[in-house]
Amino acid sequence: MTARQVLVVDDEIGIRELLRDILEDEGYQVRLAENAAEAREFRQHARPDVVLLDIWMPDCDGITLLKEWGTGGLLTMPVVMMSGHGTIDTAVEATRIGAFDFLEKPIALQKLLKTVNAALKHSEQLPKSDMTLLNLGKSAVVSELRQRLEQLSMSKAPLLLIGEKGSGAELCAKFLHQAGTPWIELTELQRLAETPLELLEQLREGILFVPEVADLDKTQQKGLMVLLSKTEKYGTRVICSTSRPLPEMVSEGTFDNGLLLILSVSTLRIPSLADHREDIPELARAMAFLLAETIAAPYREFETAALNALRNADWPGNLTQLDSVIHNLMRTSLGEKITSEDVNRVIEQFSPLQNVVEQESSKTNGLPIDLNRPLREVRDEFERLYFEYHIKKTDKNMSRVAEAAELERTHLYRKLKQLGIKIK
Repeated sequence: MTARQVLVVDDEIGIRELLRDILEDEGYQVRLAENAAEAREFRQHARPDVVLLDIWMPDCDGITLLKEWGTGGLLTMPVVMMSGHGTIDTAVEATRIGAFDFLEKPIALQKLLKTVNAALKHSEQLPKSDMTLLNLGKSAVVSELRQRLEQLSMSKAPLLLIGEKGSGAELCAKFLHQAGTPWIELTELQRLAETPLELLEQLREGILFVPEVADLDKTQQKGLMVLLSKTEKYGTRVICSTSRPLPEMVSEGTFDNGLLLILSVSTLRIPSLADHREDIPELARAMAFLLAETIAAPYREFETAALNALRNADWPGNLTQLDSVIHNLMRTSLGEKITSEDVNRVIEQFSPLQNVVEQESSKTNGLPIDLNRPLREVRDEFERLYFEYHIKKTDKNMSRVAEAAELERTHLYRKLKQLGIKIK
């Protein structure tokens, strides 16, 4: 069995080495850091089982480092604070931020071992690290996104997040979630139609996140409106996201205008990955580190050329696609470091498939549509071909055409007249 790892962070060499000798005698693997910078660097590449962290250090105090790990999603191991100038106030502050315990110097041997042992037992119950909004990067566009979310955190009004698929709507919603309160990401959409008030009971003072509100059918939309009308009573906040144009769906009769008006009280656009390419190197490292921690595998560094290749690639799938590529690279690269050749190898594996998809989509059912033209120019042409195909397929059964297109009959007839399609 691998020895449990303890990271000792203290600017006094005598204390560091004394603690190392004591803990190694007890069978622990010990790593030393003489300041916050070294501790920060170590945590970026590994997750120790326990950290013994001195409060008073010259470059950065322990409380500040503890806060940094907490807000960055890296406080997934017990941290025991140490101080020779300990006070009750300091201990309370450290515990509030997330410290497991507090030790006063000089540290008694039995107290040290008892505390480390208790921290190790607690460590087994803690979750591993996860992506957070703070992992997205430091670009101006991401910083602005965080600032707007912080501003919106003061309210419990409904929020509509608008952005491309995979761009990080869930990270934004979780940024607004307070620890210790309920959180539900709604995957069973029918619950909105059948038991909206039961959902509210589960979500007192918490958050309901609807990943793609455009996927709701009419009864589910009505259920969401019922739920929204009673959120204030339960202290619940509803956050929805969409990658589709809801006003256009309203005009087509597939989305309730009243629901759109309620959701439009607060809206926020999420940038696509193309909007902040400069963050991709940092994102790649964060994703690789989190994966290494999750699967207990060695962390692989990226060569500079590899990071440049990732930054210059196209990411239509945004963060979701980048995460998949990083997973692939971590599992299939052979060297100690991930190279630009590795990056090109993984990305190119999907290129032939992508080309086939594009070719097939441009000749669906043998009907020629030039997909290189602007959407507004080909929309009517596409819709005309789409409806003519379904009318022929259903042998002019308009009920089945309306069902296939998910349109009300009255709107279907209006659309066909607009496109100049004659049924008889």
